[in-house]
Amino acid sequence: MSDRKIVRVRDVMKTSFDMVEGMDTVAEVLKNSKYPETKCFIVDIRNEDDEYGIVLLSDIAKQVLAKNRSPDRVNVYEIMAKPVIHVDPEMDIRYCTRMFENFGIGRAPVVENRLVIGIVGYTDIVLAGVRDRLL
Repeated sequence: MSDRKIVRVRDVMKTSFDMVEGMDTVAEVLKNSKYPETKCFIVDIRNEDDEYGIVLLSDIAKQVLAKNRSPDRVNVYEIMAKPVIHVDPEMDIRYCTRMFENFGIGRAPVVENRLVIGIVGYTDIVLAGVRDRLL
């Protein structure tokens, strides 16, 4: 039996992230961003029957900049992924990385009771996983 401590997503997630509206323009989102280190924006739900979305900085690069579209004229809803795959805060980070690999994603919102409470990505998981093994 292993003495390895289980590291949960809750232990490694970033709790500071940008929540945006689908009708916001890319220019507005970038201008008002407080947490660019998360490399993404969570698109808020509009009502209780809606789902969260996500826009990565790479989506903006590929779908706006590379196509020479004006950030002032592109709304977030045009380039977001929705519904977004999310993870539970109590998930073991080993399973989180497997899920990321299975779905070809590199970061995801952490959702508890239908509310986004954080963002987790490979960087957070790897640094925590290595730190855990070194201590």
